[in-house]
Amino acid sequence: MIKISVMYPFTDGMRFDHDYYRDKHMPLVKSKMGDHCKYYTVDKGLAGGAPGAPATYVGMCHIFCDSIEAFQAGFGPHAREILADIKNYTDAAPVIQISEVVVG
Repeated sequence: MIKISVMYPFTDGMRFDHDYYRDKHMPLVKSKMGDHCKYYTVDKGLAGGAPGAPATYVGMCHIFCDSIEAFQAGFGPHAREILADIKNYTDAAPVIQISEVVVG
């Protein structure tokens, strides 16, 4: 199993609509990917590691798939539509990482 993490770094003055991300964008991703996306999670950053520090990432999602090929098959055909929706919830550029899930 793999996990695709899409993380939005916190910066002063950035815009991020958590409700839109949770209620519209991620359901769009799941509906387009279909069974290629086993499930996903959504995180809302609360704080950094030091007392009073802002969260490193204001928001993130984790998409779980059987393989990189499964992710590419589900996401690739719909990438343009999914990526075009980003402007509806943020002006931040995401950081993306693909990881192997070794303990689940």
